Amino acid sequence: MVRLLVSTIFCFSLAFAADTPELARARKLYLTADYEGVINQLSPVATKTAADWLLIGQSWFGRTEFKKASDALEKAAAADPGNATVWLWLGRAYGRRAETSSMLSAPGLASKCRQAFEKSVELNPRYREALNDLFDYYIQAPGFLGGGEAKAQALIDKIAALDPAERHFAEARLAESRKEYSRAESQLRRAMELAPTQIGRAIDLAKFLARRGRIAESEAAFTQAEKLNPNDPTLLFERAATYIDGKRNLPAAKALLERYVNSPLTPDNPSREEARRLMGKVGG
Repeated sequence: MVRLLVSTIFCFSLAFAADTPELARARKLYLTADYEGVINQLSPVATKTAADWLLIGQSWFGRTEFKKASDALEKAAAADPGNATVWLWLGRAYGRRAETSSMLSAPGLASKCRQAFEKSVELNPRYREALNDLFDYYIQAPGFLGGGEAKAQALIDKIAALDPAERHFAEARLAESRKEYSRAESQLRRAMELAPTQIGRAIDLAKFLARRGRIAESEAAFTQAEKLNPNDPTLLFERAATYIDGKRNLPAAKALLERYVNSPLTPDNPSREEARRLMGKVGG
């Protein structure tokens, strides 16, 4: 699904009994998506802990500065190599760098992404976010980079044990990659049935239907999501992104993104920088 990061878990995963005043203030800033504030708060700290480096790396990630994010997260991993959350975020930073790098450097970064996700799952086999991100990698990456449907399939039972609805989303992703579109749709609808109050489940279905060119049905699913919370920031962002991807409803997409960047955000939401990049595609 359009999974939301559990910011309180990530933010406090390395919390110590005696946080420094700087780290305590930075945590509060992070929870309001004030990434620049976090970086300004922690950068002057002379001797940084793993918790400091994690929060700095997460904040550079939120600013879409992925090289700076991975640099900070590498330091967090060196300081606390047994922390699954650090490895998850390091994998995310490597993954985003791979997406935005040259053809020469992308394969190496993608492999580092996979290795970091696998390390996170190895350290905590019940870490839902790490399992989901590793599944996504296996689905998307070619075999020579360590991806593959068989590897993704092997994770589904582990995902199901933690979240039955997410299991059906994973099954849908796998079916769609195999061009089994009817099965993919049925799995997405089953996920909605199991978690009717989770707005992301309706968004997932809406995006899938849009990819299949079933625009009226996609709009109906977005409307269903809107009934749950018309001001949900992720709904605003994903609906706008769907319109832009489909090159339709561009004025509406721009209006949705304008609402998004002016909404109170948390680390659970895509960054304002990402929204502004989308706005650039529609003349925002």
